[in-house]
Amino acid sequence: MLILIADAFDASLPAKLARFGEVTEDHARLPEAEVVLIRSKSKCTAEWFAGAPKVKLVIRGGVGMDNIDREYAKAHGIKAVNTPKASSIAVAELAFALMLAVPNRLVEAHTTTAGGQFLKKELKRTELFGKTLGLIGMGNIAREVAKRAAAFGMKVQYFDPFVPASEHAVAKQTLEALVADADYISMHTPFTPETDCMINAALIAKAKKGVVIVNTGRGKCVNAADMAAALASGQVGTYATDVWPSDPPPADYPLLKAPNVLMAPHLGASTKENLLRIGEEVQTIIADFVNGGK
Repeated sequence: MLILIADAFDASLPAKLARFGEVTEDHARLPEAEVVLIRSKSKCTAEWFAGAPKVKLVIRGGVGMDNIDREYAKAHGIKAVNTPKASSIAVAELAFALMLAVPNRLVEAHTTTAGGQFLKKELKRTELFGKTLGLIGMGNIAREVAKRAAAFGMKVQYFDPFVPASEHAVAKQTLEALVADADYISMHTPFTPETDCMINAALIAKAKKGVVIVNTGRGKCVNAADMAAALASGQVGTYATDVWPSDPPPADYPLLKAPNVLMAPHLGASTKENLLRIGEEVQTIIADFVNGGK
């Protein structure tokens, strides 16, 4: 069996997978591969699958699977899976780091101090303590964010039509009700037709003026033009994001030039510890596949 590692995983993974068969990182051997490992870079479209006639298993190291044509895979008997639990802590910590950076004005504090200014009086901070956090989605990552928010003394609420109750947060019945209460909003949804541009002008208008929105979910869940306009008007105080419509985003993407945007280049799952956890899940998935599991 040939296993192709198509994207960046921990350097120790090829040796760990050698017990299952030959392991390669040579993309030219895609037509021979029976198992392919990807992360967010590779796009497994119908055309991609056409160039992989022997593939039987695609493993997406990470949470989302919107870069895999799952309908094609299902129709052709190809198993497509992800590693949903591995990345939870890494992404949750980044989401919370972004949430902390905004009220503490860490970027401004660093850049002005490094530039020779000492704005001790000018840089006014606020606290997370006592603020309301609204989580959009209540999956593995959101639950980790909720735990951290509770430890900071935040009031944690969420909206997720698939999770009617949670021990980690109070459920809100509608997305509109969630954003109306929130001082901070943290996004944790996959990209689907239902979530496409779910954060738009109509929803933003129902939020508190000056709300902080943190996105470590999917860039396409936000209408970029509407968000840029809301930032310019002050309806949204800050948009902190690690996710984009593409990696990297187009040069004319509206949020690259919008005011009060805190940006990271899709670092959420890129911790050393997470890559090791992903590798462990990958080994389990392949072992199950080899042994005839489903």
